[in-house]
Amino acid sequence: MNEMTTHDFVGYEYRDIAVRRDMQNLYADGYQNFGWSLENAAALPAGIYSTSMNFKRNRKIRNKAELTRLQRQFDGCVSEIVRMEKSKAAGASIVAYTIGLVGTALLACSTFAFLADMIPLCVVLAIPGFIGWVLPYFSYHATFAKKGEALAPLIDGKYEEIYQLCEKANGLLGA
Repeated sequence: MNEMTTHDFVGYEYRDIAVRRDMQNLYADGYQNFGWSLENAAALPAGIYSTSMNFKRNRKIRNKAELTRLQRQFDGCVSEIVRMEKSKAAGASIVAYTIGLVGTALLACSTFAFLADMIPLCVVLAIPGFIGWVLPYFSYHATFAKKGEALAPLIDGKYEEIYQLCEKANGLLGA
């Protein structure tokens, strides 16, 4: 006698996301708590989003609506962290570029003063001009560090919120 084994049908839903390389592990760990399993992670050509991640999960997962809501909150928190990290570099860059631009303008004025045979004015303008070319390096790092210290508690708070969301989602999976 030939016995037929029954196989339960499992339908899956899929999700492909492009993430920054530094957030890849956070997504891989976090999405597990929402019922997703990582199928593949592949590097993308150079750019902000450098990794493509492919996930799948059972379509008939319990508490799907609540898990989806928590997952959206998770995605929002990660976006906030990325935005805050970018703002550290953006603010520091603006300060450094401004100082460098002023230094370049002073050196241009110094050059015109030299061409007009105004050597004392040329020297007076060249010294702060050269300082304006060297100072941006140091001001960038100082501004970046200062902004980083100010944003560190906010970023840590977002990570704590992510962990709480993942913990709640994991509890729903086990329920």
